[in-house]
Amino acid sequence: MLHWLAAARGALVPPAPREGAVLVDLGCGAGLLAPHVAAAGYRHIGIDVTASALAQAAAHGVTGVRADVAAVPLADGCADVVAAGEILEHVPDLAAVLAEACRLLRPGGLLVIDTLAATALGRFVAVTLAERIPGAVPTGIHDPALFVDRAALVRECARHGVSLRLRGIRPSLVGLARWVTGRADSVPMVPVPTTAVLFQAVGRRGQEEPGLISGGGGDSST
Repeated sequence: MLHWLAAARGALVPPAPREGAVLVDLGCGAGLLAPHVAAAGYRHIGIDVTASALAQAAAHGVTGVRADVAAVPLADGCADVVAAGEILEHVPDLAAVLAEACRLLRPGGLLVIDTLAATALGRFVAVTLAERIPGAVPTGIHDPALFVDRAALVRECARHGVSLRLRGIRPSLVGLARWVTGRADSVPMVPVPTTAVLFQAVGRRGQEEPGLISGGGGDSST
């Protein structure tokens, strides 16, 4: 499923706006985002604490930096895009990581996030249900206590000059059925009218990013 999410995240990244543009990939892992932004024209810098993951990312053309996403050793305003995919629901200090993500953005730079909502429905779907689907989500990978309060996410980014808009996403049911029966290798992610489970967030430093539905939300179950 991480591959499906990486494809959906990559679809939110526009072509590089200038020569030498930089994309900073927080919690890059093995570089799953790289194939989906390779043609966009960025210098892709990946941040991760795991050396073996960075070695795999390097094979995809990612310049690896071994560091905590709450303390990134890069200059203020160095990035045209900062991507934080499937990482915020694993960090103990959400505010610190968001502060770093926003700090790295140049004026007008784009922040792209996907993560899990801190709701009863989110916990049920992402843990109770998804961990029972063979090959979908590894058992025990998530700590539901770290799932993301949507209102806190929007509020913290706004404090640092990034106005976020949210939209819910999920795997295509037709695609999922084809994948489960072995007729497809991947599943497209499609938008849904609720951000209560899995959602994307997009915003620009200093201006709002149009085109995504409003998240509208606090830490509720719908």
